Amino acid sequence: MTFETADMIDEERVLATALKNAGVAVIAQDLELKVRWAHNLPSSWRGGSITGLSDDEFLAPADAEVAMTMKRQAMASGQPSHYEFRQGADDGGRWFSVWLDPQRGSDGIVSGIVSTIVEVTSQKHREQTLRTLLREVSHRSKNLLAIIQSIATQTGRYSGTIEVFLTRFRGRIQSLASSQDLVTSSNWRGATLNELVAGQVSRYCEDPAFSIRLKGVDPYLNPNAALHIGLALHELVINSLSHGALSRPNGYVGLSAALEDDEDGKRAILLNWHENTRVSESAIGDKRFGSVALERVVPASVEGEASLEFADGYLDYRLRIPEGNFEI
Repeated sequence: MTFETADMIDEERVLATALKNAGVAVIAQDLELKVRWAHNLPSSWRGGSITGLSDDEFLAPADAEVAMTMKRQAMASGQPSHYEFRQGADDGGRWFSVWLDPQRGSDGIVSGIVSTIVEVTSQKHREQTLRTLLREVSHRSKNLLAIIQSIATQTGRYSGTIEVFLTRFRGRIQSLASSQDLVTSSNWRGATLNELVAGQVSRYCEDPAFSIRLKGVDPYLNPNAALHIGLALHELVINSLSHGALSRPNGYVGLSAALEDDEDGKRAILLNWHENTRVSESAIGDKRFGSVALERVVPASVEGEASLEFADGYLDYRLRIPEGNFEI
């Protein structure tokens, strides 16, 4: 099947269309780096035709210097090469990947060079996002391992036997895992207080909302605060199941969260756990891990303050959580 000349496809027009659809720019230059022809140049480059121009006439000085150096080296060696450059600065800059291919005449001598250019800004942004995420994961993993190490050390210090250690350590790790699941599901933003309470209590009580009567604000805790406050809730729940209100039929605990301003006008959350208990203050005089975590580890982790008191058959735990650890 043949076609008339008038019906022949314009190869150059087809090439230009294909390059445009593929997002690829092509520049052909002679030995003096004067442009012979160009197709589909990025919109951020010089407008209009660049035929007859050299790189320093359509690129920024710094970009042109790199481009001309790379092209001269490629033509001198006769070997293809590749480089990337960033046009503009900061987040508004655009990245380009450039492949250089020396062109030879019929005599085999290099007669010019062809540059194939692809914008890779989106790819660079994805790579930067991935690097940031990996650094964040590394940082949070180290923090998590430090918490686990602290739990293991303190649990071992206040456990008389290996069986007691394993029981307590397993429960605390499960508590940490429960809080970590909440943090992870929120894309590392944190967790609400209500979610933490439900997560810690549901493993031991059939009706968490009845067992723990939560009142007041429901702050959104950052990841660090969520993990440590989840651990505090675990210790309070375990103690209550053994000696407090949750050890009795239909027993329940009052938990309140109040937003307040301190003397400097900064906000803080005052968390208050209040319940009936059969344990006297002297019974925890040995400073088991539960009380150490509640009075020292947790408040230190959020740069707050805490108190654990027993009076007239009541257990009262107060934790002050400064701003920076939560959002309302």
